[in-house]
Order: sequence, then C-alpha cells, then structure tokens
Amino acid sequence: MNAINYEKTAGYHSPAVQRRIRFISTKLIPRVLLVLMSLLFLLPYYFMLTTSIKSVVELRALPPTFFPHSFHIENYVEAVQYIPFFRFTRNSLILAVSCIIGSVISNSLIAYGFSRIQWPFREKVFAVVIATMFIPFPVILVALFDIYAKLRMVNSFFPLIIPSFMGSALYIFMLRQYLLTIPKEISDAGFIDGAAEFQIFWRLTVPLMQPAIAVVAIFTALGSWNDFMGPLIYLQNENLYPLSIGIQFFRTQHEVQYSMLMAASALVVLPVVVIFLLFQRFFVEGITIGALKG
Repeated sequence: MNAINYEKTAGYHSPAVQRRIRFISTKLIPRVLLVLMSLLFLLPYYFMLTTSIKSVVELRALPPTFFPHSFHIENYVEAVQYIPFFRFTRNSLILAVSCIIGSVISNSLIAYGFSRIQWPFREKVFAVVIATMFIPFPVILVALFDIYAKLRMVNSFFPLIIPSFMGSALYIFMLRQYLLTIPKEISDAGFIDGAAEFQIFWRLTVPLMQPAIAVVAIFTALGSWNDFMGPLIYLQNENLYPLSIGIQFFRTQHEVQYSMLMAASALVVLPVVVIFLLFQRFFVEGITIGALKG
C-alpha cells in the first residue's frame, strides 16, 4: 500500500494515461497550432475574396462585415473591363514563359557541366557560383541598370528575361545535387556507344532530370509571375506592365473601386493557386531536392 502511494506521489501514470499524454503532446497540440497558424495565414486571402464580392455600400459600412450580405460577382466583370487586365495578363505570360525557357536551358546545362564534366578548378568555380547567392540584389541593382541602359534595353522585356538565360545559383545547386544522385555509369555507357557530350546530355541525362527540371520551371514561373521590383525598375511604358505592377499602377493613378481592385487581385492569385494544387508534389520535392546528396 505504501509502495502504491509512493508511485502516485512520484508522478507515476498507467500505460494508458501515458499514451494519452503522449498523443496530446506530440500529435494533438501541434496539429491544433498548425491549423490556427494556417487560418491566420489565410485570413488576408479570405478578406480579399469577400471584399471582391461586396457592394460599395457594404464596403463603407462600420464596423466592417465579416461575411458579405449579398454577392456581387459582377465586380469581376467590371474589373476586367475597367482595368486592361488581359493586356497585363499577356505581358505576364510572355515574361513567365520566356523566363521558364531560359531558366530550364541555362541551369540544366550549367549543372551538367558542374556534375558530369571534369575540368580544372571545377569545385572552386562552383563554390564561387554558390557564394553569389549571398549577394543582396540591391548591391548589383545600379550596375545592372547601367548596363541595360547603355545597351538601350530599358523599357523593354529584355532586362527581365535575359538574366534567366544566365543561370541562377540556387537552381544550379539544386540540379547539380540531383545529377549527383544519377549513376555516372549511364554517361559512361553513352561514351562507349560513341555518343557525343551533348547527345548524352540531351538523350540520357535530361529525361532523368525531368522531376528536377519541373521544380525549376515551377519556381521560375512563380517568381516571374509575382515579380514586382524588376518591372517597376525597367518598365516605363504602361503597355508593357505585367499584372504585378499594372494593378498597383491603376490603384495609384486612377479612381478604382476597392471591390474591383480586390477582384482583379483574386484573378492574379488564381493561377498561382491552380499551379500549386496541380504540382504540389513537385513543390515538396523542390524543398528536399538539394539534400539528396552532398
């Protein structure tokens, strides 16, 4: 009897109670916190969607309504008609597609050279390339603008597209790490069969790199679609504005109703959400792809 009382006073719990405590501390509480954080993160998007379907009278109501009293879907039609939405969308698509093509071609070729071809000082040069990731963009902003100004490329899409054909340190690192997981014997077999280096790259390596290339393409598309600083710096013609800066321009230069502005913003976010839902497996793979092999 004394031993039982001692175990109770010492904090002893039965196996069932221990399992319950472990479940609450390791599974229930973390999930509840994650759900609450997700709801907090989604709150601005909820207000964007609800505002886009509210009437002008309801927008001016105080206190603001959490859920619209009536749905005004016509705000989306008016936003597309009032703002040159399709022109902005066309410009965004041109930039996104061009950047995807340039990023896939350049980064895959550079990563192949760093992982499959032996040449002097290869690892040192790769270290220098990786080190460029730590250089803040504002440091080279003025120099880049001066270069494009002297080449008379300012106020065109070229300053926004050309960098994608020069490679990105992050994407080069990701693709190189992925290539290191592919056995080199595949390339050696191609050499034995008499294939040239580019043939091995195009016919043997690229098909095996498709998951990693898809990750680069998706990240490039999202980066180009959401880019705001680049178009703001290099584009001065309203007809060249993409969606990211076009909507902001009309908000500051024209009297646009807040509901129409939120409707246009929802249409801008929609392609990003669709891409994520369709290719979420590649997003997860993109987070872990660099850790496959060091």
